[in-house]
Amino acid sequence: MRFRNAWPAFAILLAAASAGCLRRETDVQRGDREQVLLRGVGYEVTDIDPQLGTGTAEQAVISGLFEGLVAEDPRDLHPVPGVAGRWDISPDGLTYTFFLRPEARWSNGKPVTADDFVQSWKRILSPSLAADNANLFYVIDGAEAFNRGATTDFSRVGAVALGERTLRVALEHPAPNFLSLLTHWSFCPVPVGVIASEGPLDRRGNPWTSPGHLVGNGPFVLESWAQNKVIVLAKSPTYWDAAHVMLNGIRLYPIDSLEAEERGFRAGQLHLTDALPVGRIDAYRSGGPDLRALLRIDPYLGTYFYRINTGRPCLNNPLIRRALALAVDRRAIVERILRGGQKPAEAFTPPGVDGYDPPPGLATDFDEARRLLVSAGYPGGKGLPAFELLFNDSENHRMIAEAVQEMWRRELGVEVRLVNEDLKSALTARRLGQYQIMRSAWIADYEDPASFLDVWRSDSGNNYTGWSNPEYDALLFAAARTPDAASRQERLRQAESLLLQAVPIIPIYYYTHVFLKQPSVQGWYPTLLDHHPYKYVRLGTNPPVPPAVPAGPG
Repeated sequence: MRFRNAWPAFAILLAAASAGCLRRETDVQRGDREQVLLRGVGYEVTDIDPQLGTGTAEQAVISGLFEGLVAEDPRDLHPVPGVAGRWDISPDGLTYTFFLRPEARWSNGKPVTADDFVQSWKRILSPSLAADNANLFYVIDGAEAFNRGATTDFSRVGAVALGERTLRVALEHPAPNFLSLLTHWSFCPVPVGVIASEGPLDRRGNPWTSPGHLVGNGPFVLESWAQNKVIVLAKSPTYWDAAHVMLNGIRLYPIDSLEAEERGFRAGQLHLTDALPVGRIDAYRSGGPDLRALLRIDPYLGTYFYRINTGRPCLNNPLIRRALALAVDRRAIVERILRGGQKPAEAFTPPGVDGYDPPPGLATDFDEARRLLVSAGYPGGKGLPAFELLFNDSENHRMIAEAVQEMWRRELGVEVRLVNEDLKSALTARRLGQYQIMRSAWIADYEDPASFLDVWRSDSGNNYTGWSNPEYDALLFAAARTPDAASRQERLRQAESLLLQAVPIIPIYYYTHVFLKQPSVQGWYPTLLDHHPYKYVRLGTNPPVPPAVPAGPG
């Protein structure tokens, strides 16, 4: 079903709504009738190549276009069959044999084969691609050596096609979470032949992901992509389980402004927002039952933090970094600003992940922070240059940055300049190390503390702080090979203690996902990773347009 010419751009719709134009049918009501989901994704997607996309907005698009060996159950995300209809695991936990569905097809009609996975994994592990998520593959035998360039012979990597529909994967060590790891989008197959026909396999920006060129194997296909406006997906007729896909299409809107997104939701232009301005939460909470029904506050396995460039002058001093970390009043931020059930973060890993309890971390202590500055030779902040705090576009990020700026000025005498950039520019600055302190977030790739702690390994493609510690790396290496759960978690705690002592990061809070959802959206369950497999989503009868929301603070 085609919608490109029938639906004007989101910005035009918003302007029309603001001007008071009246319509008999809202976009949401029309979407309900035609089974087209309208979703805000927060920011302009940077890359929908599964091997290069890294953010939540990218995941929201990629998960509709591609499918891996293993998929996710919509209620709790436990692994379920995807392209592989079944699999066998050897008694020692080192060998997995996947049997691909004969009906699995690419969107160009060609079968998805075991060799497609082998060639795809060879691409993401190629050192020249420099994929941020390549380290997720290191559990596979020989993958790390190939990715680091220690060998150029991919036949030494434990991924072998045993015929067209049988894939054998050998692990470097037993990994009980391997099936869950395979649900990460970076393990999805990509059409290597198609990519090669468009340009070099290892070139970022290869146009193979543009409309009319992209070939995927998921429940949807890419129909159009208007930069900074909308990405349009349409139901795929070649998907192996197309008969059970209820949605006919998805429209994903990159809306940087939370205020604009919330207004669009109230105007009936979105089924789902990506987030909600903190100043509007209480208005929905205190409204009538119809308003309260629109507000969702879901658990979310992620940490909001500040990343520190440890190579910069003064910030290369751990005493100063620790002083900055101790001078953040996290409780005030979550209770007075955010008001969405978030928890103060004194460590990087959220407590309770697979039974893990992080070590004592960076509790707020203004007196100790001031003493640390004295020890560093900067009593009362005298002599310290002003630092820059970089954050990407968002009203919520700005409010937090302004609060931290004032805390550091008031408690430490440290001056901070706030720098606001669009997300693409901020990510470029991060990649090039052109920042001092930077707003960051980490959402777990899978439900395990290692998903958080592996970020800070010396060889991690997501580190970007300049900090490394061989002892930290060794503890994580040992933990991954420790079968006893209690011993493994103790090694992870020891590693996190080293991280918190060095302070290359400043944890701020543990996430919840605060957003708005129309009652007509069915099959959208609260999940810790905020993943929602589209094939299980459908749209029911839409109730009347919600009442106006009273103005809230901020």
